[in-house]
Amino acid sequence: MSEALKNQRTYALVGHSGCGKTSTAEMLLFNAGVVDRLGKIEEGTTALDNEPEEIKRRGSIQPGFAGYKWKKNNHYLIDTPGDPNFCGDLPYSLTAADGAVFTIDAVDGVKPLSRKAWAAIEKAGLPTVIFINKMDRDRADFDSAFGSLNSLLGISPVLLQYPIGSKENFKGVVDMLSGVAYMFNESGKLSKGEIPEDIADEIEIIRETMVENIAESDEELMEKYLEEGELTPEDITKGLTSGVKNRTLFPVCVGSALEDKSGTFLLDMIQNYLPSPLEHKDWVSEDGTTRASDPNGPVACFVFKTLADPFAGQLTVCRVLSGTVSGDLTLINPGRDSKERLGTIQLLNGKNQTPTKEPVGPGGIITLSKLKETFTGDTICDEKDPFELAKPLVAPQLITFALAPAEKGEEDKVFQAIMKLLVEDINLTLSRDIESGDILLSGMGQNHIEISVEKARRRYKTDIVLKTPKVPYRETIKGTAAVQGRYKKQSGGRGQFGDCWIKLEPGEKGIGYEFVNSIVGGAIPKQYIPAVDKGVQETAAKGILAGAPIIDFKVTLYDGTYHAVDSSEMAFKVAGSMAFKKACESAGLSLLEPLMNINVEVPDEFMGDIIGDLSSRRGKVLGSDSNLGSTEVKAHVPMSEILQYAPDLRSMTGGQGTFTMELSHYEECPPQIAEKVIANSQKTSED
Repeated sequence: MSEALKNQRTYALVGHSGCGKTSTAEMLLFNAGVVDRLGKIEEGTTALDNEPEEIKRRGSIQPGFAGYKWKKNNHYLIDTPGDPNFCGDLPYSLTAADGAVFTIDAVDGVKPLSRKAWAAIEKAGLPTVIFINKMDRDRADFDSAFGSLNSLLGISPVLLQYPIGSKENFKGVVDMLSGVAYMFNESGKLSKGEIPEDIADEIEIIRETMVENIAESDEELMEKYLEEGELTPEDITKGLTSGVKNRTLFPVCVGSALEDKSGTFLLDMIQNYLPSPLEHKDWVSEDGTTRASDPNGPVACFVFKTLADPFAGQLTVCRVLSGTVSGDLTLINPGRDSKERLGTIQLLNGKNQTPTKEPVGPGGIITLSKLKETFTGDTICDEKDPFELAKPLVAPQLITFALAPAEKGEEDKVFQAIMKLLVEDINLTLSRDIESGDILLSGMGQNHIEISVEKARRRYKTDIVLKTPKVPYRETIKGTAAVQGRYKKQSGGRGQFGDCWIKLEPGEKGIGYEFVNSIVGGAIPKQYIPAVDKGVQETAAKGILAGAPIIDFKVTLYDGTYHAVDSSEMAFKVAGSMAFKKACESAGLSLLEPLMNINVEVPDEFMGDIIGDLSSRRGKVLGSDSNLGSTEVKAHVPMSEILQYAPDLRSMTGGQGTFTMELSHYEECPPQIAEKVIANSQKTSED
């Protein structure tokens, strides 16, 4: 098995949305003989985009998986989404890979979203080869795309294929290592040809640059190159392989996935330069212990994706970290203190599951069905030598919508339907708003939420309505007041009597609520004092101005009277509530709105538009940082102005802008805004 593992490759296809990753995967699978025809995204016929929502929107919404053999060696492919709405779990896919194929297109080159994807690859420390796709497209500009790798990513790309022609005239490539030209026929197949005279001199210069870059990555090679002025093919291959694995060199291949041009070149690059699972650095557990990627070690498998299959039910997709896995194993899940019997091991090719009886070693991507208590992020392992892999960090959710059933009374059905989606999508969170009672769904963007709801409707026959969530306003005290709350009711027989004096004053920011008992001499018996406190708290929770909770205030109970027969906890609770309302009227209230910390990253040319837009949303720009053609703008913006910022930013920047945000603090609402909020609240209460 060790020899087979040395030649095994497990990698992720990574890049910005629309660069052609899924088409590239299709090209690789076609050349490897897994599919017998090239599927097309526009026709919904690719092997890896098979969810109805993916076919409808013509783009990936979840990772796709495939295994194939290239030159008798096992390859495992993970096709990752590039849309920021659906790539929140990219760190999980990269954890499962030994290397990456970074894809850009010849039309746009490196985009801001490409930089986000590249940052994820760098954080994972994955050796990477690069594919410049879409050389056949109008406006394809190889020089610009290739140059952007260095200027925008700051890396040393090593060009292994130089394009012959571009756009509709893209007809071949020059293999820089062999110096041979290869021409494509109509079906994408290769035949040897002559290097065109008009690019011969340029090819020579580029090859010299390639050899210099390879030599510079290794001291011994550099010395030899300086002494002899040339490197042997063996030296070049050795230096390039070492440089890729050390992440100092990044070989580049060019082609057109849609026309099956350069598929075999890319397959060879993956085989020749990406590392095997045996070369993976030691895995690190939650408690800091390590585990080698060793087929003879104890078994450990990391669950990096959970899928829902309409026929097989829940599918658990794992990367084998160590040991050798077979279907007769029983493993433990240390994070959930449970045992799982693996059953039949399956290999995924898109939606097709193929059972295998062959044992699978490190680097293998396997699929298990019917695991009862194991989900994304879990590790299952040998009971005698437990190991729990440290989970990768994922980005926080960016947008929240309220969900409601189309018909009243079906709230629980909606909640249960969305709960099932959380199992397969770790970037969704579900909660209930205590104040409004709304079911809240948070995700990476409006498309993410809408498509998740669309899935729930289709799978679980639940009619769900999306609503913009309520802004969590707050109210607070402006001044100080001392008032009496007196409740007296007599209706024959035993009456109700409660009488208290309280002092209301503003508290420090963040204090929430403080209650001080200053009763002396038994003016109010001890058993009634908590009732006053409760009356104040319940009234504060409902708010007075706009139905928003009142925060950051202090109440001191300092006097009162009681009746030996008519007083009760209920009477003093009402008296406390009455006193608090009167005190708020005297002291005055103000409405607070939540402000968000927002970081927006856009190409430099959009910076002015973004700053102007944030200012129009009552935002306060805190500063900006520019780096390699991209600018990050930091600002405080009221939540009410930015609830649906994702589609607006996408529209302003042509899909090139990204942002993150989190709650910063509360500030007093401007009077004109407060008036509208209060009026809307009163209208809603009347309805």
